[in-house]
Amino acid sequence: MNETHAPPRSLDETRIEAFVEQLFGTYVSGMVNLMVDLGHRTGLFDALAEAPATSEQLAQRAGLNERYVREWLGAVATAGIVDYDGVSRAFTLPAEHAACLTGSGSMNLAPLSKVLALLASHVPEMTTVFREGGGIPYERFRPEFTEVMDGLSRGVFDEQLVDVIVPMTGLADRLADGIQVADIGCGTGHSTNVLARAFPSSRFVGYDLAEDALELARTEAASYELTNVSFEALDLTLLAADPPLDAVFAFDVIHDQVDPATVLQRVHDAFAPGGVFVMMDTKSQSDLADNLGNPFAPLLYAVSTMHCMTVSLAHNGAGLGTAWGEQLARQMLTDAGFGRVETFDVPDDPLDMVFVASTSG
Repeated sequence: MNETHAPPRSLDETRIEAFVEQLFGTYVSGMVNLMVDLGHRTGLFDALAEAPATSEQLAQRAGLNERYVREWLGAVATAGIVDYDGVSRAFTLPAEHAACLTGSGSMNLAPLSKVLALLASHVPEMTTVFREGGGIPYERFRPEFTEVMDGLSRGVFDEQLVDVIVPMTGLADRLADGIQVADIGCGTGHSTNVLARAFPSSRFVGYDLAEDALELARTEAASYELTNVSFEALDLTLLAADPPLDAVFAFDVIHDQVDPATVLQRVHDAFAPGGVFVMMDTKSQSDLADNLGNPFAPLLYAVSTMHCMTVSLAHNGAGLGTAWGEQLARQMLTDAGFGRVETFDVPDDPLDMVFVASTSG
C-alpha cells in the first residue's frame, strides 16, 4: 500500500524568534517577581526609599547580609526597578517606583508578588489533579494563604472601603443609622472591622471557614475596642435567614465556593425587605474570547487554575474559577432572586469590580 504524507510545513523563523523572546521574558518576569517578594518581605524597598545607598549602606540600614543584598540589587537594577550609578556605586529607588512598592495603601503592589511563591509550591500536587481530576482543598493553602490575602486587600479596605465603595452601594446613611450586616468569607476580618469602626451604630458579623483567620479578626477587633462586631466559623451554604440581614458584603469570595449558587440563594433569602448585597469580585468577561485583549487575564486564569478553581473542585464543586466573568455573575445573581444588579469599577484595583444587587427591582 502506498502511503502519502503531507509535506512538512515550513516554519516562520521570525515568529519562532519572537516567541522565544516572549518565553524568556516570561521566565525573567517570574524570577523578578521573586525578587520583589524578597524586597517586600525583608524591608529592602522601604529602606532604599529613605535615600540612595550602596549595597553596604543598604544592608546596614536594613539589618541584612551585604552579599545577599548586593546580588538582589543586581537583579532589581537590571530589571529596571531601581537605578544604579556605576561611579558612586549607589542604588536609588525612584519615587514613582517607591509609590508602588512601599507603604500601607492600595498603591503598594508588592504584596501581590507573594502569590507566585505560594502557588508555585503546589505545582507537584496540581500536576496530579490534572491527571486524576479532583482538586487541592482550601486547607492545603493555609496558613500562608491567610497572610497573602490579607496583604493583598488591606490597603484597598483602609483607603477605599468606607469612602469609595460604600457610597457606591447606597448604604452609607443606613449604615450610619444602624443595620444588621454580614461579611461572608471575611478572612482575617479586616474589612469587617473597618466597617464596624466607621459605622458604630450598625452590627456586624464576619463569617469564614478558616479559624486561624478568624482568630486574627477577633484580635484586631479587640485592639480597636469594637463592641459591634463578632466572628463565627460557618459554611456559607448554611447562612441562616434568622435574624434577617439588611446588608451582606462579599469580597472576592463567591467564585471560590463549592456551591456558589446555593450561597447566593442563602444570601438572598437572609435579607429583610430592602436588603442589599455588595459583591466585590474579579473584573473579567465570561467568554474567553472577550478576555483575549485583557492584559490581566493570564493572571486571573493562572490563579484560578492554581487556587480558586481547584479548591472548589476538591469537593466536587462548581469550579467557577477566578474568571467566571460579569455575565455569569449577573445571571447567577438574577437566578438567586435579586431584582437589580449594578456594577462599579474600583479605583487603584484593575482586577476587581463591585456588584450591588438589590432584593427589589
